[in-house]
Amino acid sequence: MPDPLYLSLWFPDFSGPAMLPHTLAVLQQFPFSTPRPGIRYLAVQPVSWNEASVLEHRFSPGIAPEEAVVAVADLIHDDYAYVFDAFWDLWTPDPATGQWNLSPSLVKFVVQGEEFEEGAQEQTGHIEIDFGLDAPFLQENIELTDETQAKVRDNVAKLVEFTLKAEKNTRASGRLLWSESEENLAQKLIARLQKVQ
Repeated sequence: MPDPLYLSLWFPDFSGPAMLPHTLAVLQQFPFSTPRPGIRYLAVQPVSWNEASVLEHRFSPGIAPEEAVVAVADLIHDDYAYVFDAFWDLWTPDPATGQWNLSPSLVKFVVQGEEFEEGAQEQTGHIEIDFGLDAPFLQENIELTDETQAKVRDNVAKLVEFTLKAEKNTRASGRLLWSESEENLAQKLIARLQKVQ
């Protein structure tokens, strides 16, 4: 059963305007989709997820990370959250034909001020990256052929590369790749990769 997959990042200084350079640095590490590049949506959420957004904007075509960060710069508050949607290309099998295609897959970047949702960032990160379901990285219900192995390996390599770059190139003080499952994600990935070696 696929589970949602997240990367949480923490930073030593994340109050007020310090949020902006960290957010930009993380977005700049992301390998944007070729057919759907850039930030496609942004929202500014005050105080908690129960409140109405104070700003929402869709972009077609997508905008550069620098433009997205500038778009929210006047609304920076420690009790706000900022959502940026983007796509990256992952190998996915077509359910009808079984043919593998490199397809845009949605990723949400949730930037949480230190006072948003009563300090939710302590648990989920100053920046929480929602990759959607972990299925592209595990493909547990698909037979492991040579082609399947190569596609799963490519997807996992992209995930690992982004995770490492997001930590190394952004001055993050902590990171955690996790899923909602009780199972250990790293063990699931290792077990699956051992089957595709």
